Amino acid sequence: MTGPDARDDAADLFAQRYGKHPRGAWRAPGRVNLIGEHTDYNDGFVLPFAIGPGVSAAAARRDDGRLALTSRQAPGADVSLPLDELRPGSVDGWAAYPAGVAWALRAAGYPIGGVSLAFDSDLPLGAGLSSSAALECAVALALTELHGLSVPRPQLADIARHAENDFVGAPTGIMDQSAALLCQAGHALLLDCRSGIGTAVPLDPRAAGLCLLVIDTRVRHALTDGGYAARRQACEEAAAVLGVRSLRDITDSSELAGIDPLLRRRARHVVTENSRVLAAAALLRSGQLARTGPLLTASHASLRDDFEVSWPAADATVEAAIEAGACGARMTGGGFGGSVIALVHAERDRQVRAAVASRFTQQGWPAPGFIDAVPSAGARRVR
Repeated sequence: MTGPDARDDAADLFAQRYGKHPRGAWRAPGRVNLIGEHTDYNDGFVLPFAIGPGVSAAAARRDDGRLALTSRQAPGADVSLPLDELRPGSVDGWAAYPAGVAWALRAAGYPIGGVSLAFDSDLPLGAGLSSSAALECAVALALTELHGLSVPRPQLADIARHAENDFVGAPTGIMDQSAALLCQAGHALLLDCRSGIGTAVPLDPRAAGLCLLVIDTRVRHALTDGGYAARRQACEEAAAVLGVRSLRDITDSSELAGIDPLLRRRARHVVTENSRVLAAAALLRSGQLARTGPLLTASHASLRDDFEVSWPAADATVEAAIEAGACGARMTGGGFGGSVIALVHAERDRQVRAAVASRFTQQGWPAPGFIDAVPSAGARRVR
């Protein structure tokens, strides 16, 4: 389901499955990373923004010490788990994400008891829009508020990341959870992933006569496969060879001379991407959104050539969008599948969409999906 009514369907589903009304409903958005890919786990800089589509969670406490889960996107796959028996690796599939949040909250010393949860989403899964973090953050808000717990949002983001890293087994950084919990409408979030400090940066494409077009290539990815973990390991190896805490500490690509060629390419992407993020944030602050276009395109080239996480449909999408007049375009997300973001003048929106769709038809690929990505508010209670 899509549209604003999606947030109410979790409550309807709750009533259908559990025979009573929920005590509340919470919604966490997906995110698009404007620029700053694979920099978060290197203590670097990222510039994501929240979008309208997201995940809704309706919830109520229960007194049997169990976590009951149901989702409109997983019919027939309801789960009931004893909280005291949750361990990393003990839950498979979609249920691992909410179960991991309950486990991580309890591991952090928060007394989470039994809860029934029902979920609905209008985020496409595997599209690089962080549906997993949206699910985690909706659950984190629901569990803490149901139990009367006050947890600062940066800490809650770290707990949700802990769930994804150590319970689910996806070696992601802090960006996705931070974006879901900390973003503001009309802004991107410049996040320093070393300090954890996030700063709101104005991002209002419509006011500038532009749009941020997200193009779902329909190629699906999974961050628990080996490619993402291999890139992270290469970055850690490069930092060790260079004698630094993380690649954040390298600010000039010339410092990478002499190391293994593969590690040099991986590290060069991170070093140059951090520079691009800071340059993009400066342009946004000065009201020059259109001038970020070349930075987006350079980011894509780096992800394609140095980090090698792009895929053919993303490369074709970027090429077609730019040929049709986009200011810039890049793959967004962890890579190996998902979406492309294109910065487009409003009057060229239809032209860019048509060019990308035509390229997909020529290649014999399924038609791409299009989302007008509007910088939106972070996670919140909706009823």
